[in-house]
Amino acid sequence: MKTLADLVLLGDPRLYEVCAPVTEADLPLVAGWVADLHNVMQEVRARYGFGRGIAAPQLGIMKRLVYLHLDGQPHVLLNPELSELSTEMMELWDDCMCFPNLLVRVRRHAALTVTYRAAQWQPQRWAVQGALAELLQHECDHLDGVLCTMRAIDNQSFRWRT
Repeated sequence: MKTLADLVLLGDPRLYEVCAPVTEADLPLVAGWVADLHNVMQEVRARYGFGRGIAAPQLGIMKRLVYLHLDGQPHVLLNPELSELSTEMMELWDDCMCFPNLLVRVRRHAALTVTYRAAQWQPQRWAVQGALAELLQHECDHLDGVLCTMRAIDNQSFRWRT
């Protein structure tokens, strides 16, 4: 079982890699990956007080897998793809488990649709807005090797969490 000590931290080259798709052949591994993601997310929540989602590369699992835990409900997104991005944008202070004390001011789409496969490989489609849209953009960026530090609005868009 992976723990907080296994979290990939800012500066690790794996955070800048594009992840490979999850394949049907990978399905027997998904439950173990999800258990690891859930465990580390819970440790981050206990230590830092935040954490709604985590992407597989944050634990060095270089697959297109996002795990969300929202209102007590787990959500497994295999090979998520974002579409129907709204023209309306929102600005917010983003945080990341890979650099838990740093906040980054970013601009994100206010609404979008995500298509993905669930843990049992069923195709899914989910239209979201607001905080959930922001979260999905953050986590899907991880799958493409993009960190919120790379999306900072400007060079003054960084601050320490207090």
